[in-house]
Amino acid sequence: MQPLALAQHRDGPAGRIPVTLVTGFLGSGKTTLLSHVLRQPEMNRAAVVINEIGEVGIDHELVAVSSENISVLVNGCICCTVRTDLQETLRELFGQRRAGQVPDFDRVIVETTGLADPAPVVQTLVSDTMLAAHYRVDGVVTLVDAVHGQGLLRDQPEARKQVALADRVLVSKSDLATPQQLAGVRADIESLNRTASIHTVLHGQLDPALLVGIGLASARAGEHTLRFLNEAPDHRLRPFPGGASPHLADIRTFSLRIEEAFTWDAFAAAMDLLTSVRGADLLRAKGIVNVDGQPVVVQCVQHIFHPAVPLDRWPSDDHATRLVFITRRLEERVIRSLFGAVRELAPSGGQESASQQLRSS
Repeated sequence: MQPLALAQHRDGPAGRIPVTLVTGFLGSGKTTLLSHVLRQPEMNRAAVVINEIGEVGIDHELVAVSSENISVLVNGCICCTVRTDLQETLRELFGQRRAGQVPDFDRVIVETTGLADPAPVVQTLVSDTMLAAHYRVDGVVTLVDAVHGQGLLRDQPEARKQVALADRVLVSKSDLATPQQLAGVRADIESLNRTASIHTVLHGQLDPALLVGIGLASARAGEHTLRFLNEAPDHRLRPFPGGASPHLADIRTFSLRIEEAFTWDAFAAAMDLLTSVRGADLLRAKGIVNVDGQPVVVQCVQHIFHPAVPLDRWPSDDHATRLVFITRRLEERVIRSLFGAVRELAPSGGQESASQQLRSS
């Protein structure tokens, strides 16, 4: 992790274009959802990046002007196809926006293929210097088929990871599912990811507000910061119930609360060690860290850390460090021990001891 500049000379997230990643296993309803969303006036300043334009089913009458890989829709929305890679597409899109070659847009929605792992897409947006200067990750929205969802989450590791990385989960085809199927798939989603909000979608009809305003948009602390950090109105982390389904037990969600303040070097050392040794199993982490008395928001997807965001103030009177982890075969006790060892024992070899424990867990 890079050194943290706590001076608030500028608001890092503000001004960058938010990017929402829409994912979901094959047949989950992404095509139907996007076809509906593109018609909404709230989305007339959005750019939608898709894998192949033929898969999305955009009605021909919606397309006003087409080029090789850019379609400008009648409501002003822009639709791009990924013909090379996401990085090149987003660079090209931003360049055309700046040159006035496409209508101005204020958000981007990226739709993945049904078998895609969303983690590399998020990592691309964070690790590419040029992209990170102009775009920010707003969140991951995952669709789950209510009828086949339980079977897919049991049998398909890609489907499980799509849910585990989600900020919001949309349950589609609920009108075709039995009450038992709906209850079962919801329980499995909650077992995999207890921080994501769950919503039901019928025939792709969705309030576009559910696709935006998910992530940390500004360093200004407030109620939105608390919601982003998964905190309840009383400013505490929401409790995570136990009882995960046996076939989903390899993925765990848990929260850590640490009363003592960290130095940035100590916290960064712990996270560097965790991501380097067990990054593949650290699916996601986010939270607020007390760094020498100042609040700092951190996010991580596997090996890649988002730039830390020092807040302008604490969002509540709770000044403890609060972190939420979604992991695969990585126990809470191991991570808790890691933070304790690095903070307290670093001068006497605590990092080496913690590394051995991480490797053996």
